[in-house]
Amino acid sequence: MKSPKNILIVRTDRIGDVVLSLPMAAIIKKHFPGCRITFLLRRYTEPLAVNNPYIDEVIALIEKNGKPSISKNIYVLKNEFDAVVVAYPSYAIALMLFLSNIKIRIGSGYRWYSFFFNRKVYDHRKFGEHHELEYNVRLLRQLGIKEEVNENNVQFGIAPHNEDREKIERVLSELKVDPSKKIVIVHPGSGGSAVDLPAETMKSIIKTLSNEPFEIFITGNEQEKELCSSLVVNNSTKNLAGNFNLGELIALIEKCDLMIANSTGPIHIAAGLGKYVIGFYPKFAAASPKRWSPYTTKKKIFTPEIDCQNCTRRQCENLRCMESIKAEDVVEAAKLMLAKVKSEN
Repeated sequence: MKSPKNILIVRTDRIGDVVLSLPMAAIIKKHFPGCRITFLLRRYTEPLAVNNPYIDEVIALIEKNGKPSISKNIYVLKNEFDAVVVAYPSYAIALMLFLSNIKIRIGSGYRWYSFFFNRKVYDHRKFGEHHELEYNVRLLRQLGIKEEVNENNVQFGIAPHNEDREKIERVLSELKVDPSKKIVIVHPGSGGSAVDLPAETMKSIIKTLSNEPFEIFITGNEQEKELCSSLVVNNSTKNLAGNFNLGELIALIEKCDLMIANSTGPIHIAAGLGKYVIGFYPKFAAASPKRWSPYTTKKKIFTPEIDCQNCTRRQCENLRCMESIKAEDVVEAAKLMLAKVKSEN
């Protein structure tokens, strides 16, 4: 097929979803070196892509009352692209792309509005047979790109802005962070995207690690301040919840040596930046580590030790499966990872 000159990638949902879509840009550039890559994102996820070496332009979705403004977005997109890859479809997105005169429109063939796409992909993501990142890359087959990705060869291209790096340096100085100590970030919330490790277990992990020569930062959004505050056990743990925008959080994660988190966007940012990560995941397919774990070799994933069958979210919550994950096992894994960081340096 003729090489496309201007490709639009659409991913208008949450932080982790966007991170797992970013490698598509590097792969397209590899196969079509002269191609211009544009990402269409929601405004709050823009920092993930704006400084990315594989992405030429980032467009923020124009929304009103939380919904896409179809006419205003068409005005921005019309006649600008010869192909679009929709990693996260919705009726409004599919309609506006159709009306934007984009010749090649790649998207799921399983939605009622899939007639707006003229190159359809038939993957049922909800069954979790592949990783989310791999599902995204499989969309590129409709452009003639057959790339076999693995945890060793993907490139996310996440790069903080210098001004965000400078702010984080000032914050660390103000907090009198010892530069000789390893930095551990604990991100206890997940925004309800999965079933979380109990706060009591997370607190036990933090308490044990705080007795080691580590700096521990607890991060979260404004709504998670109370949860994060409850996990401060001593002066070695610092609650930074609600203190940073996404760009600044990316810069903070860049400074850390290890992130400990539930299934949430920041753990994917950490993996994309090459950090060691420890994650907690339930077993049911829609939220399982097979589909949603950080896409990196530098990870340790904990799942419930309960031997359950045909797991569902309700069953996981009712059986309180995540309580079966032992704090001491997590601490041991964290220490081993931080020892690797020391040896690598």
